[in-house]
Amino acid sequence: MTGHTATDTTLSQSEIEYIYEKGWTDGLPVVPPTRERTDELLATTNRPADEIIGRLDHLKREVTVELAAINSVMAGCRPEYFPVVLACWDALMLERATVGGGWQSTSGPAPLIVVNGPIRERLGFNSTGGVFGPGFRANATVARAIGLIVRNALGIVPHVFEQATQGIPGRWAMCIGENEEESPWEPLSVDGGVPAGADAVSTTLLRTSEYVDNRHTADPEKLLADFADTISRTGSWIFRNAAAGIVFCPEHAQLLAGAGMTKDDVRSWLVTRCGRPTADLVRVGKALTDKGARGDHGEDERAAEGFEPLFAEDSPKHLPIMVAGARNAGISMVVRLFGIWSGISARVDPTPDGL
Repeated sequence: MTGHTATDTTLSQSEIEYIYEKGWTDGLPVVPPTRERTDELLATTNRPADEIIGRLDHLKREVTVELAAINSVMAGCRPEYFPVVLACWDALMLERATVGGGWQSTSGPAPLIVVNGPIRERLGFNSTGGVFGPGFRANATVARAIGLIVRNALGIVPHVFEQATQGIPGRWAMCIGENEEESPWEPLSVDGGVPAGADAVSTTLLRTSEYVDNRHTADPEKLLADFADTISRTGSWIFRNAAAGIVFCPEHAQLLAGAGMTKDDVRSWLVTRCGRPTADLVRVGKALTDKGARGDHGEDERAAEGFEPLFAEDSPKHLPIMVAGARNAGISMVVRLFGIWSGISARVDPTPDGL
């Protein structure tokens, strides 16, 4: 697909319907990608329009900077958002799953995009109340741009190359700012190798997300035990181990930090305790084989012994921790990682001089 050559900046119904007919939309109306609109986004980066920024070799499809700009226009991005879209894409290309078959998985994984640095305030990324919900243009359109790039540049379309059995809500809607101002810990981008205070994006693929509502205790270990119970449910296990992340609300994070716990302390506490007795896994048909796969092999749970840890390692790659949301209730989010996080955050490139 290429940008339209028209320079008229008004939206016409015929243009919108034309894009629907071409199958370029995710089901919602899009902004027609005129040449003028596309060039406005391209002007915010020093990267050449024809630079290849991603490919899926098994589908013989490539993504260029220009294709990313076209789809960002359609998603409703303002030009100044485009460097963030490029950083998101760079970070996603570091994930093992996204350059393999992850986009086509039957679980229909969703990208989680986490924005750090002053750019959050400058561009209006929500990091506080309703952070996983709608209502903020930067969050919504940057995430949507990634979805349209995957659809239109890589050709991952439902009922064709996309093979999600059901998919998950919010597949192209999870872009959050980290609430650095109310977090007691260093931001996620520091775990990803970017200095604190720099504009950066971290991404990974998720299977789903689920809340932990605990406004009932001020005991840090009781609070973490609630997270461990949520993380350890059997439904999330497919292989020997699994991975998860936590988006702590400020109230939970500050409670834990007030008890003297660092982010590494919290992670270590959970890694040590998250898991299930072998008998529980046998009972649901998820016994572990010698090759590391799980399945129902007719074992008797009454004879099963031992405890199986959920996490393979005590590492931010296996359990990334961040802080977002409002400080008005003890409600946090557990996110299920599709694989493991790359552990590398991407810097947001500065715009060219004069912009």
